Amino acid sequence: MKYIEIKKPELNYYSAEACKSLRTNFQFCGSDKKAIVFTSCTQNEGKTYIILNLAISLSEIGKKVLLLDADLRKSALLGRVDATGSMKGLTHFLSKQASLVDIICQTNVPNFYMAFAGPVPPNPSELLSSTYFEHMLEALRESYDYILIDSPPLGSVVDSAIIASKSDGSVIVIEEGWNSYRFEQDIKRQLEKTNTPILGVILNKVDYSRSSYYGKYGKYGKYGKYGKYETPYGNEVSKDSVS
Repeated sequence: MKYIEIKKPELNYYSAEACKSLRTNFQFCGSDKKAIVFTSCTQNEGKTYIILNLAISLSEIGKKVLLLDADLRKSALLGRVDATGSMKGLTHFLSKQASLVDIICQTNVPNFYMAFAGPVPPNPSELLSSTYFEHMLEALRESYDYILIDSPPLGSVVDSAIIASKSDGSVIVIEEGWNSYRFEQDIKRQLEKTNTPILGVILNKVDYSRSSYYGKYGKYGKYGKYGKYETPYGNEVSKDSVS
């Protein structure tokens, strides 16, 4: 198993508290919700950044977590870690060029593991639709408390819906004020067609200079009913640096 170094993102107070609240709500979703896919409406809404922070936060309380990069078209995860040498990824496994143990990397954070997407294949939707991918998730559920799946924006390609149909739950990351309400509802309806529970919505890049953080704190009680999880992660990175 390959070993990689990751640098924990430095979170301000509000970001750290929001991440802890999100972690707590995940635990209340139930032990049967293990494989969870994250998607967004469009690119650059902060999805990968949030998943990485959530995965680290869960591992810090003793949960064994795998962050699975299933964005086979335009992965952003590999650029966030210090990895050297050749890396086998999900596309290698799904095309039967590598075993599952070959693509999983141990990190310097205890209990936290990662699997990268690999090279862009000519047929990403077909690979994700395969029973091979479904059987892989079944095997991973036996070894990990959480499999957090980073997938492409559902407003661009159908891959996230395919992954959701094989997962235990889904989460939508939305940047505040970035998409139209109608577009966001279209994305929600697409996920609902997969018959996989939508566990919640993470409202990202919230401008807290316009209102009190604790004035919005009451909205954290709706996880599992399309609740808003307002996180100021966007304050930590520029829009061009997140996906």
